[in-house]
Amino acid sequence: MNLLPQPGPRTLVAGIGNVFLGDDGFGVETARRLAEHDLPGHIEVVDIGVRGVHLAYQLLDGYDTLVLVDATARGEAPGTLYVIEHDVGGGSPSPAAPALDGHRMTPDTVLALLGTLCAGTGGEPPRRVLVVGCEPASVDEGIGLSPPVSDAVPKAVRLIEKLLRDGEPSVAQASTAEAPT
Repeated sequence: MNLLPQPGPRTLVAGIGNVFLGDDGFGVETARRLAEHDLPGHIEVVDIGVRGVHLAYQLLDGYDTLVLVDATARGEAPGTLYVIEHDVGGGSPSPAAPALDGHRMTPDTVLALLGTLCAGTGGEPPRRVLVVGCEPASVDEGIGLSPPVSDAVPKAVRLIEKLLRDGEPSVAQASTAEAPT
């Protein structure tokens, strides 16, 4: 991994999830594997795990793009990958301040907290937020990914590299689901 920042829009890839809840560790494992690859210096890969508050504060450092990697239950076969574009401009503001449970913050809660922090500091949220998700088989207590989710990790790494390399995905790419093979 490159340590010196390079010019260009900064991108943060954040693996989130709880490794003690089976497939919820998908984001953490995917970030770990992606960090082993040689990426341009303006792309930072971090294992956030369950530290959602930390992620919100880190985003105040100024990133153009945020890629969240997480287990994402949407009803498809376990191991199915998704690319979801989060609407940063969102129509209406959150009606209430986000509940701060540092170990159970969903991506939506982290982004709501970031909005609150930006309003208070004058900071800017990322211009673009993508979620690379994987359909879990089980998020019950236990360490280790299920076979279909484990098999999806290298595919997710390739997918993220493609998103980072190709820049802005088309609308079709942003809503695709890839079934496990």
